[in-house]
Amino acid sequence: MRIPCPHCGERPVDEFTTIGTADPVRPEASSDMKDWVDYVYIRNNPAGTHREWFHHVGGCRAWLVVTRDTRTHAILGARTAEEARKP
Repeated sequence: MRIPCPHCGERPVDEFTTIGTADPVRPEASSDMKDWVDYVYIRNNPAGTHREWFHHVGGCRAWLVVTRDTRTHAILGARTAEEARKP
């Protein structure tokens, strides 16, 4: 698998580490404990398009949000964390 880093160009996946899905939204500090348990421990395992956090440890050290298809591992795009936060 090759990931298109916005800074370094297309790079092999072994230059990156991943921490999982980029979709959970952090609950408010005053939220119920169940909301926090769900946020920390409960993850969906979708078949299809999925957004994930990747850290380019073997290159520019940027955090990226990579969109890929979990059925084929096809990379559909990558954006910096800053760009991914913008609407």
